[in-house]
Amino acid sequence: MPPPYPRRPQAPPQFTGPRYNEFIQSQKVRVIDENGENLGVMYTREAYEQAVSVGLDLVEISPNADPPVAKFLDIGRFKYEAQKKANEQRKKQKTQEIKEIKMRPNIDDHDYDTKMKKVVEFLGEGDKVKLTMRFRGREMAHGQLGMAVLQRASEQVSDIAKIEAHPRMEGRQMLMVLAPK
Repeated sequence: MPPPYPRRPQAPPQFTGPRYNEFIQSQKVRVIDENGENLGVMYTREAYEQAVSVGLDLVEISPNADPPVAKFLDIGRFKYEAQKKANEQRKKQKTQEIKEIKMRPNIDDHDYDTKMKKVVEFLGEGDKVKLTMRFRGREMAHGQLGMAVLQRASEQVSDIAKIEAHPRMEGRQMLMVLAPK
């Protein structure tokens, strides 16, 4: 009895990382031994046999060169060190977050100063800041008050930040985005 649907043949798993040993596709490679000395250009099969006699793998280091460069290495150790290096790079990478500060058009001076301290702190950490001015009820008729507060904020941090998105209305909110210089 045939299966209810035809089966798709499974593709071999995708090859990740550098090619090594019998997976090297080029006829000839430039070989570097385990001590870093250049052994010159030789056939891949011959280089592979030499690597096995030393007890190491033949790893393709620079596949785009002409001829490709291969080195005698332990492939497990090589992959492990490459993975550690990639993880280290990821740790050092700083992602830029967008922090949001919400205000109202009739904000008092002390509240404004407190929020501006946080804006300066966020910009100092390298994050973007989205200033949101929320309008309720009759405040919608006085958009110029909210615009004045946002203009005052942008002038206050003009030395450490640049305006990435100028103030604009979105429904009942006015938004402005500041980015560190």
